[in-house]
Amino acid sequence: MQVEKRVKELVEEKISDRPELFLVEVKMLPNNKLIIHVDGDEGISIQDCAAISRHVGFHLEEENTIEKAYNLEVSSPGVGEPLRLKRQYEKNIGREVSVKLEGGEVKEGELLEVSDQSITIEAKVKEKGKKAQLVETSLDLSKIIETKVLISFK
Repeated sequence: MQVEKRVKELVEEKISDRPELFLVEVKMLPNNKLIIHVDGDEGISIQDCAAISRHVGFHLEEENTIEKAYNLEVSSPGVGEPLRLKRQYEKNIGREVSVKLEGGEVKEGELLEVSDQSITIEAKVKEKGKKAQLVETSLDLSKIIETKVLISFK
């Protein structure tokens, strides 16, 4: 879709001088809601989201890119959103994750390491009659359907 492509260009242009920020995704929903998810290695501020929103909104209006009325929403990905980019995995090293694999298997554990091909998690494995042990498991990124950070309220 041309709108999404143009929006990606505008966001990249706005954050080009901020190497710690990165675009996660752009989605134009059928209800004319334009969603932009931007994140940062150390998170992203409301001020940054507002500045990106103003930049994108201004240029879309100037260029008349979207002919119908639309809502523009710029935010960091929500807590329940799956990780999409290697950079998101990297910023979540040390956190508990839930990884859904092809075939429906789910693995949970602490995210230890990220490479271009895989992630490594440390999971508690309990065999019947034995004490639970921590086991490092490498998971191929191409076999991962979805990874979400687990939120702990302890």
